[in-house]
Amino acid sequence: MALKAKSLNPRTSDLKLARLESFIFPRLGRQPLTKLSAAQLLSALRAIEERGLHETAHRVRAQCSEVFRYAIATGRAERDVASDLRGALASVNVRNRPAITEPSKIGELMRAIHGYRGDPATEYALKLLPLVFVRPSELRCSEWNEFDLKNVLWRVPARRMKMREAHVVPLSRQSLELLESLKPITGKGRYLFPSLRSEERPISDNTLNAALRRLGYSGDEMVAHGFRSMASTCLNEQGWAPDVIELQLAHVERNEVGAAYNRAQRLSERSKMMQSWADYLDTLRSSAIGVR
Repeated sequence: MALKAKSLNPRTSDLKLARLESFIFPRLGRQPLTKLSAAQLLSALRAIEERGLHETAHRVRAQCSEVFRYAIATGRAERDVASDLRGALASVNVRNRPAITEPSKIGELMRAIHGYRGDPATEYALKLLPLVFVRPSELRCSEWNEFDLKNVLWRVPARRMKMREAHVVPLSRQSLELLESLKPITGKGRYLFPSLRSEERPISDNTLNAALRRLGYSGDEMVAHGFRSMASTCLNEQGWAPDVIELQLAHVERNEVGAAYNRAQRLSERSKMMQSWADYLDTLRSSAIGVR
């Protein structure tokens, strides 16, 4: 197999295999390489784009090209149909908000965030946002009475959600540690992240973006809202169920009848996913060189 033929570290190999298992095998896995057409492969890649995962579509196309080239080298195929699709996919710039999704660059960003020093409210909010990947407004206005630290859950009330539906965020061990460290600092007040000017107000909507600028990230590279795209892209590539990811992102539930049922029944899966995501960020942060 092409993945084993190359000198890849286990984490990179697992990630590449997860992409194929998530996006290619279900559609084309039983099709012989010699009979697979560019049109068939393009259809599978378009399905990835339709989920908003434009960078992932480009990565999967390149990875399929690697498989074809290996097949050619070993006499199992005659041409690389994936190479015919260069330029056929939408540009990765179609996303509305800049976000870092390349693992090596995520590691650099997490190291920068880990080293951030400033107002505690800003510092802790910046460290917590990648772990929970809620909308920035949902985080900055969060109140202590919403958190059940004993049961490691954050219940965001409907009035503060974009879709006006209450949302539950399972807390990873890393998130819990941050909250327990923050509580002695701001826990006597209403807000987790009070403004420097008044404890009766949360930090402003520009605070987290300003912190990213202080770390050297321009508005064209990364914004606070971009942590949602970062998590969505990476979790999809890692093979987590798309509906579990969408539930955690608090996107509109297409099947309104089953919305409440899904949120309740899949909380266990979401908890496992959130812990896995936090561990993944820790791994990238501690790595000297991020995974490509």
